[in-house]
Amino acid sequence: MKTGGQTSARPHGPGRVFPTLLLLLLWLASRVFLPEAGATPPSDTAFLFTYFTGQGRDGLHLAWSADGLHWRALNGGRACLAPQVGRDRLMRDPCVARGPDGVYHLVWTTGWWDRIIGTASTRDFITWTPERAIPVMASEPTARNSWAPEAFWDAKRERFLIFWASTIPGRFPATDGSSEQGLNHRIYCTTTTDWVQFSPTRLFSDPGFSVIDATIFEGAGGRFHMIAKDETVHPVAKRLRIATAVDPEGPWTTFSAPFTRAWVEGPTAIRVGDETVVYFDVYREHHYGAMRSRDLVHWEDVTDRIAVPPGARHGTMIVVPRSLVDRLRAALPEAPGA
Repeated sequence: MKTGGQTSARPHGPGRVFPTLLLLLLWLASRVFLPEAGATPPSDTAFLFTYFTGQGRDGLHLAWSADGLHWRALNGGRACLAPQVGRDRLMRDPCVARGPDGVYHLVWTTGWWDRIIGTASTRDFITWTPERAIPVMASEPTARNSWAPEAFWDAKRERFLIFWASTIPGRFPATDGSSEQGLNHRIYCTTTTDWVQFSPTRLFSDPGFSVIDATIFEGAGGRFHMIAKDETVHPVAKRLRIATAVDPEGPWTTFSAPFTRAWVEGPTAIRVGDETVVYFDVYREHHYGAMRSRDLVHWEDVTDRIAVPPGARHGTMIVVPRSLVDRLRAALPEAPGA
């Protein structure tokens, strides 16, 4: 505005300052309160990964992550718990679940052809109870195996649900010969409140195909989800599928079409920001892969955005208190430069 030949600048009054400030605050709020994939969990929590390497002979390995995408091996990448049970003395597919009392219960595959699974418990992942065998398939003398057990705390029934894959020859003739070595798996389960007494083993999931490596997690709206591997090899499937139920007991019979590439196994799911990230073992290529989704229907491959310790194989990722991870890092330090 010109007055008497002079240029007069318009005063910067509240009419301009407040809109600018409001826009700035809105932008900052969007960065803080709308998490993106890879957003860190609350500062008082972190992620812990239980896994094995090689054939599982050296035992339990641990890694941790602040953001759910980038993982650091603890104990310099060495095993933290040696296997003591089973004919083969292996510790494959280690899965850990926390009870309401703060105790973490570990279950694992003890060998290729055992009818037992292994278990031990801990509060800190440093001191463990003696390892024990649970004879989950003792009632099925022809059962060939007990693979990839998982434990899940059923809050509704106040008990642990333990499930795994087994082949019982001749039990499902329609799919005989669909997997290698004459195997034809289904998912079986037992339950326990005290890890001493276990309910009779029963069939848990028969999706109509040979299935292994089932994992369960709770999603939005009180729904539960099972991800499992279609183990069919004739014709080749070897991919992950997902099922949804309103109860952790299922029924787990209707699965989606595959949402991963072929030749993957060992899924584990965590919540990262507002998305579910499913990790899996790309076992033929000796590395981990991952898919993410907001709705468990539409999936995006994010393998190129994750960093998992070299050699890591089938395991479980969970949320734990950050204080637990801090104590683990002090007692079982990461490798220098990790």
